[in-house]
Parts: sequence; structure tokens; C-alpha cells
Amino acid sequence: MTTDISVVIPAKNEQISIANLINKLQKTLSIHEFEIIIIDDGSTDNTAQLALDAGAKVISHPYSKGNGAAIKTGAREAQSDIIIFMDADGQHDPDDIPRFLAKLEQGYDLVVGARQKGSQASVGRSIANKFYNKFASYMTGHKIEDLTSGFRAVNANKFREFLSLLPNGFSYPTTSTMAFFRAGYSVAYEPIHTAQREDESNSHINIIKDGIRFLLIIFKVGTLYSPLKLFLPISVSVFLTGLSYYGYTFFTQGRFTNMSALMFSTSLIIFMVGLVSEQITSLMYKEK
Repeated sequence: MTTDISVVIPAKNEQISIANLINKLQKTLSIHEFEIIIIDDGSTDNTAQLALDAGAKVISHPYSKGNGAAIKTGAREAQSDIIIFMDADGQHDPDDIPRFLAKLEQGYDLVVGARQKGSQASVGRSIANKFYNKFASYMTGHKIEDLTSGFRAVNANKFREFLSLLPNGFSYPTTSTMAFFRAGYSVAYEPIHTAQREDESNSHINIIKDGIRFLLIIFKVGTLYSPLKLFLPISVSVFLTGLSYYGYTFFTQGRFTNMSALMFSTSLIIFMVGLVSEQITSLMYKEK
């Protein structure tokens, strides 16, 4: 059985790996009707020309807009009912795609490639990813095996529902995963192993940016799914701290201090912010 498939690949200065990746995709998807769309995100090398020569459709941004912006461009351009998103650096194996498609045929709306132990990643990033997964699992009530993996297959129409939510930067996988869970769509994980980058010198991540990205992803997970589930424990913790401090000052000084009043007020404010955020989040997913 043939399936219409669009493979969307954001690429920025990936001339070393892009042609080889396209050739592998063409062999893997040869039994399907498919299109390969390369989003050239302001490359300064020959990425676009090499991709075009290899047989892919190329859309070039006049300047770098970010990975998420490239994903949105590709999603709008895709003509198929199924979109495969993957990186251009050679880390994702096209041979995993048939397993993704099999999951979609079982009724899932989003299939994410879950990177297994031993996949190429720094120790710091590996620890951060484990934290993301546990935190997101707590927020959604579902086991999330890989929140930030960019290798995924998705129902195109359902993915386009959330384009306005996607950031232009690197956290589009987090946003789309949480949005699918929040909307009640079916999400599955398929184990994969990622390879070493073909061009190790072409890295767009550094320690400072990764640190900021870590914090932004945590806030995004909380605000995209159920803000109250994040804010309520914080509010209760601040309230209990204030109550404990009040008990201490009452028995030692016989009075109610300004610090206790501040903590009680802060806990109420945090709770109200969470409550309002919960209502705003509900409106974001309200059917038009």
C-alpha cells in the first residue's frame, strides 16, 4: 500500500550531509509517493544547490529565521497527509521511517523518535532531556520518552492546527508534543538511535544558549499543557513556608511578622496567576 508522504528537513549550512541524506531517503521511500522538501534557512554554503541537484524541492529563506520557522514553512508547503520531520545533519536514519508509518497506520496522530541510551549526546544534554521527560510526564499524566526529539511523523492537518503556537527557535518539538497531548490527540514513541553528526564543526548550540533554552522549555511545558498543575504546588509550598514561619515567630516572639504576610500574599498571587493562565490555555485550544 502506498502512502503520500512529505519529508520536511530544515537545513542551515549542511552541505556535507544533505545530498547523502536525500539519496538515502529516496531509496527508503521508493515504494511510496513522496516529496522531499528542504528548507534552506539562510545558508551561506552550497546546501540549497546540492539539495536541488539531489532531487529535492528547495525553499530558501532570505536570512536565517530559526529552526521552528523553517518547520512552519515546510508544514505549509507540504502536499501530503503525512509529514516526516527530521534533521539535515545525518543523525537521523531514514530506515526508521517505515516503523513511524506503521504506528500512524495504527491510529496515532504523532509518532516521535525516542532516542535510546548510547545515542550521541553530551552528558549535560542527556541529563537535561531526562529532566524534560519526567517533568512533561508529570504535567500530562502520560509517559513521555523523548520530549525534544526532532525526528517525528505527524498527521499534517492536525499539526497545522498548532502552527501559531510554534516558536521560530529550537523548541518546536516541545511545543508540538505538548499541544498534541493537550488537544487529546494520540502520541506514540518509537525507539531510535541517533548517529554522530557528519559535520561536527557545524554546531548551532552553545552552553549559554542551552541554559536559556532549558529554562524556556520548562516554562513552555508548564504553560502549554496545564499551568495550574505547575503553579499550584509552588503556591502551596510558599503558603506552607509562610505558615511554618508564622508558627515559629508566634511561639518565639508572640507575633505575626511581615515576612509571613508577604509569603501568604505571594502564595495567593501565584495561585491566581495559575488560575488565569489555565483559562487562557483552554482558550488557546478551543475549536474555532
